[in-house]
Amino acid sequence: MNINIVIIGAGEVGFNLAITLSQEDHNITVIDIDSNKCKRVKNHIDAKVIQGDGASQRILQQIEMSEIDYLLALTRTDEVNLVASKISSKMGANKIICRLRNTEFVHKEAIVVPREFGIDHVVFPERAAQLEIENLIYESAALDVHKYMNNQLSLVAYKIKSDSLIKDKKINNIALENNTHSFKIVLVIRDGKNFVPHNDTKINDNDIVHVICKTKETFSIEKILGIEKPKLNNIMILGSGKIGRLLAKSLERNFNTKIIEKDLAKAHSLGETLNESIILSGDGLDSEFLESENIID
Repeated sequence: MNINIVIIGAGEVGFNLAITLSQEDHNITVIDIDSNKCKRVKNHIDAKVIQGDGASQRILQQIEMSEIDYLLALTRTDEVNLVASKISSKMGANKIICRLRNTEFVHKEAIVVPREFGIDHVVFPERAAQLEIENLIYESAALDVHKYMNNQLSLVAYKIKSDSLIKDKKINNIALENNTHSFKIVLVIRDGKNFVPHNDTKINDNDIVHVICKTKETFSIEKILGIEKPKLNNIMILGSGKIGRLLAKSLERNFNTKIIEKDLAKAHSLGETLNESIILSGDGLDSEFLESENIID
């Protein structure tokens, strides 16, 4: 079934999403104020392209919003995305997904919240990046981690080594031998190709297995798989951009955290917001600086 989708903002996120969605034969409309970005979309995919301000009522009225299944407001400017979402909601768009950079809108003391703009789902890119990095730090034995249902369920990828306890075993036997735990191997990547395993699939050396399980049982699953979890103590973050600041504030409670920031003023400002982290002013790409601070040998 074809879905009608409007994408506001043809930057890297909007452009690549438009390409992906167009491959599913959905009806795509892209809006951007930049003529070069509009030309880029026209040259790569079969989509209706409108050049103009995505927060303009005049521009949005060119679309029959009551027929739009999903509107994605993905510009780099929060204010544009919020206004575009509000107008589109008023005009009858079915579902609205909005990209926001400012996390104040989901703060517990926020005066204005996304639902007041008719937004069904909010994506915070920096926050998402922070959480993905944290997942990989806390699940240090994993190659990839995704969490669902308010972190109750995890989809975790592990590489099977030659000494793994499940090497050369069939999926069905692995489940039978460990029936006290609820988990399932749902995907296997072997020699660069992925496939959904069946009960008789035998796990090989160097396979990457994707396991779905309860988040609280990931440690037990690692023991079943024979995966050794490395102990992490020290974290170094290069740069105090938004992702770096979010990470430092979260990780400093459990790790020895150092942040390297080239801009001295930013380093001083960061020191006022963090309690346990060590902030160093210097170039994280300068090996002499790193050696002088005993960061590398």
